[in-house]
Amino acid sequence: MSTLAPEVAPDGTIHLATVKTRHWKVAVTLGIVTIGLGLLFLLVPRSGTSRFRLSDATAAIGLGDVEVPTASTSWIVWVLLVLLTAWALWDAWSYRATGLWLPIVYAVLAMFAFLTWAAAGGLVPVPGLLFGAVSLSVPLVFGAMGGVIGERVGVVNVAIEGQLLLGAFTAVILSSLTDNPFAGLIGAMIGGMFVAFILAAFSIKYLVDQVIVGVVLNVLVTGLTGFLFGVLLAPNQSALNNATRFTRIKIPLLGDIPIIGPVLFNQTFIGYLMYVTVAVVAWALYRSRWGLRLRSVGEHPQAADTVGIKVNPTRFWNVLLAGAIAGIGGAYFTLVSVPQFTREMTAGLGFIALAAVIFGRWDPVRAALAALLFGFATNLQNLLTVLKTPIPSEFMLMLPYVVTILAVAGFAGQIRGPAAAGKPYLKG
Repeated sequence: MSTLAPEVAPDGTIHLATVKTRHWKVAVTLGIVTIGLGLLFLLVPRSGTSRFRLSDATAAIGLGDVEVPTASTSWIVWVLLVLLTAWALWDAWSYRATGLWLPIVYAVLAMFAFLTWAAAGGLVPVPGLLFGAVSLSVPLVFGAMGGVIGERVGVVNVAIEGQLLLGAFTAVILSSLTDNPFAGLIGAMIGGMFVAFILAAFSIKYLVDQVIVGVVLNVLVTGLTGFLFGVLLAPNQSALNNATRFTRIKIPLLGDIPIIGPVLFNQTFIGYLMYVTVAVVAWALYRSRWGLRLRSVGEHPQAADTVGIKVNPTRFWNVLLAGAIAGIGGAYFTLVSVPQFTREMTAGLGFIALAAVIFGRWDPVRAALAALLFGFATNLQNLLTVLKTPIPSEFMLMLPYVVTILAVAGFAGQIRGPAAAGKPYLKG
């Protein structure tokens, strides 16, 4: 990468000189992972055969299991990882930007090598692993979409955790009372909007620091839902805490595609709504008048105000929209995952959704892919427990958060968010 820097000539003339800089972050991160995998394979060797199941018994098109020798396959793939790491190092040394394809290929090969080592003498159900990853990613994707909209319009949405939690709470109550999951979904959107309304009122109207308001709202919602659970839901379990859930809907033909069919096209209504939401937000953000106004308010509110855009009302209504979308993610917990609400059932996923926003560089599609990565890490934790790998259980619980830190710190690179995000706007 090159930048322009001023250079003063002997005669006093100022010229712009090109200064090249090396960016080592991706290469160093790949190197650390490669060394870590090498030490794992060397210090904890595993032998036998690793089996990968490509389809389940109910699949219309059955694919046979694939068996590979554990030790030799792990080391062969590790050598490929070393070559990719060397490629990234050479790119950095040559002042070239590493292509996006390299970390993607590296991640796939590294995961294959690790799963081969972990599944020695065992079985990895590939469709089940991917299906669980997509399902666990649903609340993260909705939370990330809420975060993208909020920050693109200039409001840092740290309150995603509270929006998810209150959305789950209101969803279970309305679904239990009406025996209708769609009523619960609407209730979840209202719950998310309620948290977003408080965030918008304090940060936009009263100019309170947005991060502080978001943190306080998360604590407030956690305490409020915990209190109401004890005094309202627990004594009335069957009437108020027994939600009617969405059932899975298999799309004909598409659901029969090997591997990806059961993963993508056998989802619930909320799962399909996730696909639509990501597509609509991605298109509208860059292709519609709404998206142009939203981005202008988040990048340069003074200029937006000059051309007649009402900055603070635009921020206020879009923060409410972001809260409604995040609330849908909260509905997943009680309308899909389990039919009951429990204290702190979101377990900090709102903060991982916020990390997905940063890792995705405030882009809807990239943020959704980042959320899928974190969902995969969570489901991988469950698989490794079943495979009884020689990894301490404490590390298993850390895995999703380790992946989050590694992704944001190691692969996000030098990124810049919306210029006016977190900054209140005072007209004049």
